[in-house]
Amino acid sequence: MKNILITVFVMLYACSGFSQDIESIEKGDKKSIELLDRLTLKTEAHKTIQVEFTYKMINEEANINESTAGKLLVMGNKYRLNIAGQDVISDGETSWTYIEDAGEVQINTVEDSEEAITPNKLLSSYNESFRSKFIKEGFQYGTPVNVIDLTPVEGKSYYKVRLVIDKEKDQLLEITIFDKNGSTYSYIINKFLPNVDVNPDIFSFKASDFPDADVIDMR
Repeated sequence: MKNILITVFVMLYACSGFSQDIESIEKGDKKSIELLDRLTLKTEAHKTIQVEFTYKMINEEANINESTAGKLLVMGNKYRLNIAGQDVISDGETSWTYIEDAGEVQINTVEDSEEAITPNKLLSSYNESFRSKFIKEGFQYGTPVNVIDLTPVEGKSYYKVRLVIDKEKDQLLEITIFDKNGSTYSYIINKFLPNVDVNPDIFSFKASDFPDADVIDMR
């Protein structure tokens, strides 16, 4: 679940961390930088984002091909994610994960690990952490798209992040993370709703919403 959260955040907020000095070509080619800047401006204008997506994990060597649907609601550094029988709530400092099959809620502190790709980390360290490269124009999901690759400057467990961006809307359509173990983790956005009305209380855990669950504090 932690990896799912990390990549879902990338799916929505990768675009918020890619603004660069156009003259810093060593960090990316001019076209990729311009496209990412536009994506940044468009996404940062949204107060909230609600997304329905499909998550796919493929590893041909291990004969793995998994797919599941998910929903994510984000407001700043707060979010609520529902995927694969898990409901994850975070107020930006603490996360609560309800695992339906286990009948329990796990409480954790929101982490800032070296491997994690989070909105704040991308916003603050993109120039030092990634290089961008425009790959091609194409046609996917019924619309013209631009494809950009991001490569980490230092060694990570993944070696590439590919973004597929709606050319006309400057909106993220798909993100795929290429792991060094041969796996790919893809998030395909099926529905993107900006600026939905949200009650901030939805990002706070209420025990009454999970009356039969065991609460386990793992902080």
